[in-house]
Amino acid sequence: MAISQICAFQSTRTKHESAPFLEERNAFLSHLASRGSSPKRVRSCSAMLLHVIRLLKLIERRPVERWELRDAGLVWMNDALHNVRTGQRSAKFFLHIGLSWLKFSDMIAGSGSHLELNGWYLEQFELYESTIRGLTSVSNGHQRRRISALLRSNALEQRTLESMTLSDVDTYLQAKRESGCMPRTIASLCAAFRAFFRFAELYGFNTARIADGIVSPRVPRYESEPKGPVWNDVRRMLDEPESEGHAQLRSAAIVSLAAIYGLRTVEIVRLKLSDFDWRNEILAIRRAKSGRVQHFPIQREVGERVIRYLREARPRCGCRSVFVSTRPPYRQMNIATLWLIISTRMKALGIQSRNFGAHSLRHACATQLLHSGTSLPEIAEFLGHRDLQSVSIYAKHDLFALREVAAVNLEAIL
Repeated sequence: MAISQICAFQSTRTKHESAPFLEERNAFLSHLASRGSSPKRVRSCSAMLLHVIRLLKLIERRPVERWELRDAGLVWMNDALHNVRTGQRSAKFFLHIGLSWLKFSDMIAGSGSHLELNGWYLEQFELYESTIRGLTSVSNGHQRRRISALLRSNALEQRTLESMTLSDVDTYLQAKRESGCMPRTIASLCAAFRAFFRFAELYGFNTARIADGIVSPRVPRYESEPKGPVWNDVRRMLDEPESEGHAQLRSAAIVSLAAIYGLRTVEIVRLKLSDFDWRNEILAIRRAKSGRVQHFPIQREVGERVIRYLREARPRCGCRSVFVSTRPPYRQMNIATLWLIISTRMKALGIQSRNFGAHSLRHACATQLLHSGTSLPEIAEFLGHRDLQSVSIYAKHDLFALREVAAVNLEAIL
């Protein structure tokens, strides 16, 4: 897409065409348009690229360090040369467009920066975890996000992985505690850090024996408070009248899948159109952790909501995922958006729960199955668990069943 196609005024076209890197900018804008970006979005990106070039003082092709772009973003926030309202969101747009264009044009600095090196370390760690330890892509993704945050904070101080010490990790964990992270969250961070630094020590990336010094806080194996809402509240969510908006129809379909089938967030996100066999009324679920495929009959309530979403709300696009973004370029919905959809719906109805999101509905589904007399092996099979240990927590929270066990007269047995 050429600049002349998106600029309505000759003066604007002249301004864009006289700026450096016209060919690279045209190629990038054509790439955005081919991915489904609207003309308005492409026009905004084109204007932002001029500011990126100006603040980075780009005259000819050269490798651009990420810290340069970050500093330019700070300048952009306080730049008096533009008279539009700016702030953190505008700075994020500046950084996103700048980094995307630099990567697309092969102008971002290579392995010389700490951030690029850290990215390489994380890639090698993921490869090690998946091939040697057999971790799934979902578990690897959780670990990567935790470790990436630690390495990013270290890189901002212009330090390398080789120079990291146990004191650096302790300082980071202490900051997390002070920010309000619960012991269970800190324990998860510790487990991820131990695995990473054992890997780093094994391959000689860091020899400070950090993994041996990382101590997790004590957390109870079972907690007295259920993680999900009571089933009556879940039924209120399911029985709520459907709105006409596209986002509301998508939300209703997602909630029904999470509550009735107890699906994990990533299992909903990865659903494909081909997973629904409408002729035979069969739904195929690809389990996130075990990787196996299970088949379930399509429950009528769920089927009706999914069909209505597909007919009335889902945009027509090349993406084969069931749930896609509401704005172009249309792509598979991400995990954070799905969590936000369910938690917003729960809070709007005033539902009380320790946790929110799809996982809380998964807990509610399992507890309801146990309450209705379903055995633990059957629940484990239904939810796609590999062993009974994973579902034993639901029995801990089923107070009704525990009271029945406590009321048994043992004298007759003895």
